[in-house]
Amino acid sequence: MEEREKLILDFMKEEQYVPMKAKEIALFLEVPKQEYREFTLVLDRLEKQYFIQKSRKGKYSLIDETRYKKGIFRANEKGFGFVKINDDEEVHIARNQTNGALNEDEVLVEILKETKNKNREGRVVSILKHAKTTLVGTFQNHKTFGFVVPDDRKFGTDIYIPKKYFHGAHTRDKVVVELTVFVEQGKSAEGKIIEVLGKTDETGVDMLSLVKEYSLPYEFPKPVLEEAKAIKEQILKKEIPRRLDLRNKEIFTIDGEDAKDLDDAVFVEELENGNYRLGVCIADVSYYVKENSKLDKEAFIRGTSVYMLDRVIPMLPKELSNGVCSLNAGKDRLALSVIMEIDKQGKVVSSDIQKAIICVTKRMSYHEVSILLDSIEGKEITKEQEKIVEDNKNYLAHFERMAKCAKILKIRREKQGSLNLELPESKLLLDENGYVLDIKPYELTFANEIIEQFMLTANETVAEQFYWLEAPFIYRVHEEPDEDKIKELNTFLYNLGYRVKASKDNIHPKAFAEVLDKIKGKEEEKVISHFILRTLKVARYESENKGHFGIASKCYCHFTSPIRRYPDLFIHRIISHYIDKDYSVEEEWKEKEEALAIKAAEQSSECEKVAKEVERESVDMKMAEYMEGKIGEIYEGIVSSITSFGMFVELENTVEGLIRFEHMGEDYFFYDENRKMLIGERTKKAYHIGDKVTIRVIDANKELRRIDFELVENPL
Repeated sequence: MEEREKLILDFMKEEQYVPMKAKEIALFLEVPKQEYREFTLVLDRLEKQYFIQKSRKGKYSLIDETRYKKGIFRANEKGFGFVKINDDEEVHIARNQTNGALNEDEVLVEILKETKNKNREGRVVSILKHAKTTLVGTFQNHKTFGFVVPDDRKFGTDIYIPKKYFHGAHTRDKVVVELTVFVEQGKSAEGKIIEVLGKTDETGVDMLSLVKEYSLPYEFPKPVLEEAKAIKEQILKKEIPRRLDLRNKEIFTIDGEDAKDLDDAVFVEELENGNYRLGVCIADVSYYVKENSKLDKEAFIRGTSVYMLDRVIPMLPKELSNGVCSLNAGKDRLALSVIMEIDKQGKVVSSDIQKAIICVTKRMSYHEVSILLDSIEGKEITKEQEKIVEDNKNYLAHFERMAKCAKILKIRREKQGSLNLELPESKLLLDENGYVLDIKPYELTFANEIIEQFMLTANETVAEQFYWLEAPFIYRVHEEPDEDKIKELNTFLYNLGYRVKASKDNIHPKAFAEVLDKIKGKEEEKVISHFILRTLKVARYESENKGHFGIASKCYCHFTSPIRRYPDLFIHRIISHYIDKDYSVEEEWKEKEEALAIKAAEQSSECEKVAKEVERESVDMKMAEYMEGKIGEIYEGIVSSITSFGMFVELENTVEGLIRFEHMGEDYFFYDENRKMLIGERTKKAYHIGDKVTIRVIDANKELRRIDFELVENPL
């Protein structure tokens, strides 16, 4: 904003200001006569941008904030949308009131109608900022002109491409198009091709399209790579005496078999008093990635690593993420270690956070550790598994200690009310060309639980210590769910015989945990778990501690993954400074870092949101591609969601598809919103969330990420 615009707005914000005409404002602001015309142009610009408004009498005042609101437009495929003002305010925008606003655009909305139940209606009066100037889509050549059909279904229209802007694109090419004319004031969208990604069925083009669609920083700038390559793997001799030397410890990384960025290692020892000493050692990325370095600035922009099905877009270059920072077995590595004493009730009775040097004894996978635990418990194992046990026989006692320690930590956490939402993730097996061979639920074992419990405990321990120090910090925040959401959940649960005991003044995670405990192992477990998840708020990063509802923790942070998450890297930097200064830090430094914490928390939350969306989209795309080859096949499934236009059904392999009303047989069904069920008008047949049904796959579209089923009432 220009200085003159700011001067006018600040003047109007003063308490004594009353609406004035342009000449009166100019007089008060002592605008020279020769600059008056330019001054009126500034007023016009502020009015067009809806910062100020002019009455019929020509008097200016600040915009009426009860009537006009700024927010983010969320488009629906059917043409209407919502403007999200803040966490609690949302305005419905009818199809004919969008004024050409596109999904994620920042807009000014005028409130047209307001009802008692907070259902507001409005119209977009101005687009303040377009979220996207480029889109990904499929090109269609019509000789003298062309069209791009956007992958983003919410865009709502094709993009006209003049022939001079084809730039070598052919029909069915996946392209990136830059918008030159937006859909506003009666104009159609126009654009020009700026990049041809390849044919729609070409290997890797589908995932590359997502990368481009979300403008992910796929490649590192040259100066960033040069800075990364200049970092030496050899640890300086002078650094070793400054650190706690844990290289003589038996210590392990436990990760997925395909993981390359190993940032956490653990060990467990049994003490004479019967307690456990748990060591969680995290790669000291902050030693290499200094504040305000090129690497740091790039990591801040990225916020997080993005894990797609066939690739990773890392937060840090591979020289660090897979190399010098990765806790590779047999290599001396720098770490920040949290060493905790855990009593028999799972309580952390003492803790110490230190800079350390470690050397991982052995890299283990969840699968291998699971086999070792089965062997320890006397379960039957195969000959192939016996080989894994034999190779690790010297470490069996250590993994047994880990399992015992993790169990008591889990029991304590469950007593506190931590929510154990056991929702299976999808595991997609791809061939060398990126095509899906099979889809099945991702198998979680107690080996996964060991690492989860250890990381949760370390994160809580670090967060609590630095909360009491009143240090500049980034917390992982998960606030209580809204009362209205809980009422909606209880309406659904009532039909299944359950209830979350909560009131406006008393909402505790234990009430949710009790329901989850009751449904464990029952047919309705997955469906209720999904509904509870939708009831909860989304966790985010903040510089202020507000607790974490989902894990029933008063103080929580992300400390354990600095290779792939910026908040963890920021926290490491804070901890290192406190240790270096013997916990006596300068106020000036604190103020500077507190300001940075606010910015980093906001940036990281936004980046995380995008990363999750990309990851979900990549899975949906590949699931639809897989089901394109299953059209006509019949499956058993469970009703996972019911809407006003049909019901979603989830198959055993985690694939979800929609049965629209027209594919539910000859009866007409209507939607009971309160009870979340469908009822047949003629047959009175009712469908509830959690019902078992038989379906036939009738359509699948990879480009639209959509799968359609039809109901099979009497399967052979």
